Amino acid sequence: MSLPAAIPVMILACLATAVLGLLLKWIDRKVTAMVQWRKGPPWYQPLADLAKLMGKETIVPENARRTGFLIAPILGFAAVSVAAAILWVVNIDPSVSFVGDLVVVLYLLTVPSLAIVLGGASSGNPHGAIGASREMKLILSYELPLVLAMVPAMIAGGWTLKLGAIATAGSSSVGMTIAMIVGFIIGILCTQAKLGLVPFDQAEAETEIMGGVYCEYSGPPLAMFYLNRAMMHAVLPLLLVTIFWGSLSQGVGHAVVWVVLYLVVVVVVTLVRNTNPRVRIDHAMKFFWFGLTPVALVAVVLTLIGNGL
Repeated sequence: MSLPAAIPVMILACLATAVLGLLLKWIDRKVTAMVQWRKGPPWYQPLADLAKLMGKETIVPENARRTGFLIAPILGFAAVSVAAAILWVVNIDPSVSFVGDLVVVLYLLTVPSLAIVLGGASSGNPHGAIGASREMKLILSYELPLVLAMVPAMIAGGWTLKLGAIATAGSSSVGMTIAMIVGFIIGILCTQAKLGLVPFDQAEAETEIMGGVYCEYSGPPLAMFYLNRAMMHAVLPLLLVTIFWGSLSQGVGHAVVWVVLYLVVVVVVTLVRNTNPRVRIDHAMKFFWFGLTPVALVAVVLTLIGNGL
């Protein structure tokens, strides 16, 4: 795809992901309300919240590092927009995938979390600094099992880092199928942490550090962080379903299951955050390093055995 043709695709993908993300935020709040026996907000509430924040005044703390404080949400938005464009294009036409685009997407989806660290560390607030420290520890914890969980899909695609090849490949043995299921579950748990949702919301933790990384943000910068999280809410399930089930372009029946799996990820993430307490940051790190990482390694071994190695 040429650059002139890619620009409108990226713009359309960004807008579609933003709309889908805000819709998923409403679904998240609606499911949360159902769990708590409440009615929940109207469908347009996330958009209204975003518009309200955009109309507020931006206040920068006197002792904040102004450049880092204000540029952080923009960096996160740019990264998630490009990642969304790559994933949607691969789902529509896997043949336009380029070599190593999975690495590019994983890198881009790390930038919003790093932007949160940058914003919290630049705020000049001790609560923001604590939140930034916790967010960095989470990044160092969940990225390894997340990548390992995707290895079975990479092997099934022919030992490739090309999203198009992974999205059009299928598991060829029982061992690989089991490994893919295990990887999918690990991916959902890592998504929970990547979205900063309970039980992995230590960087925000309103009841402990008053919002942590977001405590000094207001107005449009806070709105950008809100939109970033909404878009991540849409993009991370998109990544998981594309990796472990395939692209949308493989027939009507396949597409129906694709949509169902996508909604399952969204609902499971919401249910987990409503049925679990926040854990301590050291417990979260142990869970990912000594809990999920060994399981992901077992899934990789099963894949290698199933692949005849």
